[in-house]
Amino acid sequence: MSTRGRSYRYVGPVELKAAVRSDSGGCPIGSAAGFDSWIAALSAAELAEPFTFVVGVDGVLRLAPRRSEHVACAGGAMVLSAGEIGFVRERDRWAVSTVSNQSTGYCPDIGSWSAVARALDDVGIERPSSFIHEVVFRRCPDCQEHNIVREDDFVCVFCGSDLPETWNVDPIV
Repeated sequence: MSTRGRSYRYVGPVELKAAVRSDSGGCPIGSAAGFDSWIAALSAAELAEPFTFVVGVDGVLRLAPRRSEHVACAGGAMVLSAGEIGFVRERDRWAVSTVSNQSTGYCPDIGSWSAVARALDDVGIERPSSFIHEVVFRRCPDCQEHNIVREDDFVCVFCGSDLPETWNVDPIV
Protein backbone atom coordinates (compact mmCIF):
# COMPACT_ATOMS: atom_id res chain seq x y z
CA MET A 1 0.00 0.00 0.00
CA SER A 2 1.39 3.42 -0.94
CA THR A 3 1.48 6.42 1.36
CA ARG A 4 -1.54 7.69 -0.57
CA GLY A 5 -3.58 4.51 0.06
CA ARG A 6 -4.29 1.18 -1.59
CA SER A 7 -3.88 1.07 -5.33
CA TYR A 8 -6.22 -0.87 -7.60
CA ARG A 9 -5.27 -2.91 -10.63
CA TYR A 10 -7.71 -3.20 -13.53
CA VAL A 11 -9.73 -6.42 -13.09
CA GLY A 12 -12.28 -6.00 -15.89
CA PRO A 13 -12.47 -7.57 -19.34
CA VAL A 14 -9.01 -8.03 -20.86
CA GLU A 15 -10.17 -6.88 -24.29
CA LEU A 16 -11.03 -3.43 -22.88
CA LYS A 17 -7.55 -3.01 -21.43
CA ALA A 18 -5.97 -4.32 -24.63
CA ALA A 19 -7.76 -1.57 -26.59
CA VAL A 20 -6.29 1.24 -24.43
CA ARG A 21 -3.80 3.46 -26.24
CA SER A 22 -1.00 5.04 -24.24
CA ASP A 23 -2.27 8.51 -25.19
CA SER A 24 -5.92 7.78 -24.33
CA GLY A 25 -5.96 8.78 -20.66
CA GLY A 26 -8.48 11.16 -19.20
CA CYS A 27 -7.76 14.85 -18.79
CA PRO A 28 -5.44 15.34 -15.79
CA ILE A 29 -6.76 17.98 -13.40
CA GLY A 30 -3.90 19.10 -11.18
CA SER A 31 -4.92 22.66 -10.36
CA ALA A 32 -7.91 24.98 -10.06
CA ALA A 33 -6.88 26.69 -13.30
CA GLY A 34 -6.68 23.32 -15.05
CA PHE A 35 -10.18 22.40 -13.86
CA ASP A 36 -11.57 25.81 -14.87
CA SER A 37 -10.08 25.44 -18.35
CA TRP A 38 -11.39 21.88 -18.75
CA ILE A 39 -14.91 22.62 -17.54
CA ALA A 40 -15.22 25.87 -19.56
CA ALA A 41 -14.88 23.84 -22.77
CA LEU A 42 -17.91 21.65 -21.94
CA SER A 43 -21.45 22.12 -23.18
CA ALA A 44 -24.47 22.37 -20.89
CA ALA A 45 -25.53 18.89 -22.06
CA GLU A 46 -22.14 17.45 -21.07
CA LEU A 47 -22.33 19.12 -17.66
CA ALA A 48 -25.77 17.61 -17.05
CA GLU A 49 -24.26 14.10 -16.78
CA PRO A 50 -21.63 12.76 -14.40
CA PHE A 51 -18.13 12.07 -15.72
CA THR A 52 -15.88 9.06 -15.54
CA PHE A 53 -13.02 9.71 -13.13
CA VAL A 54 -9.93 8.03 -11.81
CA VAL A 55 -7.35 9.16 -9.30
CA GLY A 56 -3.98 7.97 -10.54
CA VAL A 57 -1.30 6.59 -8.25
CA ASP A 58 0.26 10.06 -8.54
CA GLY A 59 -2.83 11.44 -6.74
CA VAL A 60 -4.03 13.41 -9.78
CA LEU A 61 -7.71 13.44 -10.72
CA ARG A 62 -8.38 12.47 -14.35
CA LEU A 63 -11.73 13.11 -16.02
CA ALA A 64 -13.37 11.74 -19.15
CA PRO A 65 -16.89 11.65 -20.63
CA ARG A 66 -19.29 9.41 -18.71
CA ARG A 67 -19.39 6.60 -21.21
CA SER A 68 -15.61 6.28 -21.21
CA GLU A 69 -14.07 3.15 -19.75
CA HIS A 70 -12.23 3.72 -16.48
CA VAL A 71 -9.24 1.77 -17.77
CA ALA A 72 -9.00 4.14 -20.76
CA CYS A 73 -9.32 7.17 -18.45
CA ALA A 74 -6.41 5.75 -16.44
CA GLY A 75 -4.37 4.99 -19.55
CA GLY A 76 -4.37 1.33 -18.46
CA ALA A 77 -2.54 2.12 -15.23
CA MET A 78 -3.29 1.32 -11.60
CA VAL A 79 -5.43 3.83 -9.69
CA LEU A 80 -6.13 4.97 -6.14
CA SER A 81 -9.85 5.27 -6.93
CA ALA A 82 -12.30 5.26 -9.83
CA GLY A 83 -15.97 6.02 -10.34
CA GLU A 84 -18.39 8.66 -11.56
CA ILE A 85 -18.50 12.31 -10.55
CA GLY A 86 -20.73 15.28 -11.33
CA PHE A 87 -20.23 18.99 -10.77
CA VAL A 88 -22.46 21.97 -10.12
CA ARG A 89 -21.72 25.68 -9.93
CA GLU A 90 -22.48 27.04 -6.43
CA ARG A 91 -21.74 30.49 -5.03
CA ASP A 92 -19.24 31.37 -7.77
CA ARG A 93 -17.29 28.13 -7.45
CA TRP A 94 -17.53 24.54 -8.54
CA ALA A 95 -18.68 21.77 -6.21
CA VAL A 96 -19.21 18.03 -6.49
CA SER A 97 -22.91 17.27 -6.97
CA THR A 98 -22.59 13.49 -7.10
CA VAL A 99 -19.73 11.03 -6.68
CA SER A 100 -19.49 7.25 -6.49
CA ASN A 101 -16.91 4.50 -6.68
CA GLN A 102 -18.95 2.78 -9.43
CA SER A 103 -16.24 1.19 -11.56
CA THR A 104 -16.68 -2.46 -12.42
CA GLY A 105 -13.27 -2.42 -14.09
CA TYR A 106 -11.34 -1.46 -10.95
CA CYS A 107 -13.91 -2.31 -8.23
CA PRO A 108 -12.41 0.12 -5.71
CA ASP A 109 -13.29 -0.21 -2.05
CA ILE A 110 -15.23 2.59 -0.37
CA GLY A 111 -12.04 3.40 1.54
CA SER A 112 -10.68 4.83 -1.72
CA TRP A 113 -12.69 7.97 -0.89
CA SER A 114 -9.66 9.46 0.89
CA ALA A 115 -7.74 9.58 -2.43
CA VAL A 116 -10.70 11.28 -4.14
CA ALA A 117 -11.02 13.80 -1.29
CA ARG A 118 -7.30 14.68 -1.47
CA ALA A 119 -7.42 15.09 -5.26
CA LEU A 120 -10.48 17.36 -5.05
CA ASP A 121 -8.95 19.36 -2.20
CA ASP A 122 -5.75 19.79 -4.23
CA VAL A 123 -7.84 21.39 -6.99
CA GLY A 124 -10.01 23.44 -4.62
CA ILE A 125 -13.37 21.87 -5.51
CA GLU A 126 -15.98 21.71 -2.76
CA ARG A 127 -16.89 18.12 -1.96
CA PRO A 128 -19.02 15.94 0.29
CA SER A 129 -17.47 14.06 3.22
CA SER A 130 -17.74 10.67 1.47
CA PHE A 131 -19.00 8.99 -1.67
CA ILE A 132 -22.65 9.95 -2.16
CA HIS A 133 -23.31 6.54 -3.69
CA GLU A 134 -21.11 3.83 -2.18
CA VAL A 135 -20.71 0.59 -4.11
CA VAL A 136 -19.45 -2.48 -2.23
CA PHE A 137 -17.51 -4.89 -4.44
CA ARG A 138 -16.50 -8.44 -3.51
CA ARG A 139 -15.05 -11.41 -5.39
CA CYS A 140 -16.68 -14.74 -4.66
CA PRO A 141 -14.10 -17.11 -3.15
CA ASP A 142 -15.90 -20.09 -4.73
CA CYS A 143 -16.77 -19.08 -8.30
CA GLN A 144 -14.36 -16.09 -8.52
CA GLU A 145 -17.03 -13.77 -10.00
CA HIS A 146 -17.08 -10.10 -9.07
CA ASN A 147 -20.21 -9.02 -7.17
CA ILE A 148 -21.86 -5.79 -6.15
CA VAL A 149 -23.17 -6.24 -2.61
CA ARG A 150 -26.64 -4.75 -2.19
CA GLU A 151 -28.42 -4.07 1.10
CA ASP A 152 -25.63 -5.74 3.13
CA ASP A 153 -26.49 -9.12 1.56
CA PHE A 154 -23.01 -10.68 1.29
CA VAL A 155 -24.12 -13.59 -0.93
CA CYS A 156 -22.80 -14.27 -4.42
CA VAL A 157 -25.47 -13.61 -7.06
CA PHE A 158 -23.82 -16.18 -9.34
CA CYS A 159 -23.45 -19.25 -7.09
CA GLY A 160 -25.06 -18.38 -3.74
CA SER A 161 -21.84 -18.65 -1.69
CA ASP A 162 -21.10 -16.30 1.18
CA LEU A 163 -18.97 -13.29 0.32
CA PRO A 164 -16.28 -11.95 2.66
CA GLU A 165 -16.91 -8.84 4.75
CA THR A 166 -13.61 -7.28 3.64
CA TRP A 167 -12.61 -6.16 0.14
CA ASN A 168 -10.99 -9.00 -1.84
CA VAL A 169 -11.61 -8.25 -5.51
CA ASP A 170 -7.99 -8.38 -6.68
CA PRO A 171 -6.36 -11.60 -5.48
CA ILE A 172 -2.89 -10.23 -6.31
CA VAL A 173 -3.08 -7.18 -4.03
